Amino acid sequence: MRKILGLLLIAVPLFTQGQTDARPDDLLKSDFHKQKRAELRAKMPDNSVAIFFANAIRNRANDVDFLYHQDPNFYYLTGHKEPHAVLLVFKDKQEVNNERFDEVIFVRGHDALRELYDGPRLGKDGAEKTLDIEVNFENPSFKGFNLDFSKFDKVLFYDFQNDVRNTEEEGDLFDLIEQFKQKAGYKQGDLAIEPQKNNLDVVSLDTLMRELRGIKTKEELDLVRKAVDISTIGQREVMKAMRPGMSEAEIQGIHEFVFKKYGAEFEGYPSIVGAGNHGCILHYIDNYKPAIEDGELILMDLGAEYHGYTADVTRTVPVNGKFTKEQKLIYDLVYEAQQAAADTCKAGLPFPVLYETTAKIVNEGLVELGLYESLKDEDIINPETGRNRYYPHGCCHHIGLDVHDKGLYGTLEENMTITIEPGIYISNGSPADKKWWDIPVRIEDDYLITKDGCILLSDKAPRKSDEIEKLMKEPSIFSDYRLPELKAGE
Repeated sequence: MRKILGLLLIAVPLFTQGQTDARPDDLLKSDFHKQKRAELRAKMPDNSVAIFFANAIRNRANDVDFLYHQDPNFYYLTGHKEPHAVLLVFKDKQEVNNERFDEVIFVRGHDALRELYDGPRLGKDGAEKTLDIEVNFENPSFKGFNLDFSKFDKVLFYDFQNDVRNTEEEGDLFDLIEQFKQKAGYKQGDLAIEPQKNNLDVVSLDTLMRELRGIKTKEELDLVRKAVDISTIGQREVMKAMRPGMSEAEIQGIHEFVFKKYGAEFEGYPSIVGAGNHGCILHYIDNYKPAIEDGELILMDLGAEYHGYTADVTRTVPVNGKFTKEQKLIYDLVYEAQQAAADTCKAGLPFPVLYETTAKIVNEGLVELGLYESLKDEDIINPETGRNRYYPHGCCHHIGLDVHDKGLYGTLEENMTITIEPGIYISNGSPADKKWWDIPVRIEDDYLITKDGCILLSDKAPRKSDEIEKLMKEPSIFSDYRLPELKAGE
C-alpha cells in the first residue's frame, strides 16, 4: 500500500502538467492578460509598483470551503485561477536577486498529496508555460525577495480587510500579506485615516483599474455576449415552464440548470427569485417560498458567469401567464422608462442622464396612475435624495468580470457594457391603494455602448408585457419532468 501511495504521489505532478493544456478554447489567452499588464504599466505613475493578491479561500463550515473564485483584478491581469499568489507590476525594470524584470508572480508550488485531494496546480513551471509572466517564483520565495519598497515614489495596492486565515501552508496568502506589510512598512490603521501616507497608496490603483476594465475588448465582449445569451435563454425557458404551485427554489434551479448546460462555471451573483411581496426586497436571495400563488408576479434577477464574465438580467412575469390590469400598468410604465433611457444611450452621454430619464417617467407616471398626488409629495419623493420610495435605486452599472464591474461613471464610452434596470416596488402596507400592493417590477437588460447609440445584448428574452404573455403559452421541455414523490418515514 505504501508503495502504491508513493507511486501516486510521484505521478500527481506529471498528471498536473498535462492538465495545464486542458483548457476551453474560448478562454482569454495569455496575450490578453499580458496586454492588460502593459496598459496598467503605462498608466502607473513614475517610479511606482502595483501589488495584487489572489482572493482568499473562504471557509463554508468545519473542513469544507466555498468553491474558489479568483479576484477579478488578479484574473484580469494574469489569467491565473489559483489561490495563494501575488503579482507585482513595476513601472520600470527592476534588478532583484540578480534578475532584471518589470513583472513577477509568486504562485503555489506542487504538493502531490494535496493535489491528489484538491486537484492539480500549475506550479512554477506551469505558470511559466501558461501565464507568460516574465518571472515566476513559488510563493515561499517571497519572504527572501529582496525588494526595497521604500525606494518607490508610489506603492499601489488595495487595503487589507484582515479576513484571511493563516493556514499551515508555507507561503500561503496570509504569509504573503504579512511579508508584504513588513517589507513595505505598512501599519494597520494608518491608511484608514490617511489613504496615501508616505509612499503607500490604497486609493489610486482602483482608479487605474476602473479606467482599464470599464472599456471592453473584442475578446471580452465575446464572453459577455455568451454570458448574456445563456442568461436570457434561462429566462425564456423559465417563462415557458412557469405555473402556480412551483417553488421559488425550483424556478432558481431551472435557471441555473440552463447555465450549467451551456458551460457557465458560476452564477455571477446570488440568484434573486422573489414572488409577490418577496420581489419588493431588492436583494432577496432566500428564494424559499414553497408554492408561488396564482395571480402573483415573480421577479427573477439572475446572471450566468461564463469564463469570468457575468450577465445581469431581470425579468418580472405573471406566475399564471397573464398580467392583471394593475400589474400591466406598472410593468408597462417600467418598460417605458427603460426604453427611454436606452434610446438616449451613446458615447459621450453623462451617466446620470440615464437615471434622470427613467426617474422622470416613473415619477410622472405614478402621479398619473394616482399612487400619489404630485411630485412634491414628500411621503413619496425624498426631498434630500430626490428618490421615489417606489423606485429607490439607481438604474445603471457596468458589467463584466463583476456584476457591478469596475468602470468610471462620468460619461458613457464606446465599448462599455452596462445595465439599464428601472424598477417599481409597491409592497403591502405602502401608502398606495391596496389594489397596487405586492406589485414588484424590475426590467434589467444589458447593453453595449457604441459611438452613435447602444446595442441591446439581452434580446433573447422578451421584455414587452404582451410578448411575455405570448411566450408563456408555449410548451416547456420541463413540463413533463417529474421526480418520485418523497414521503416522511419511507
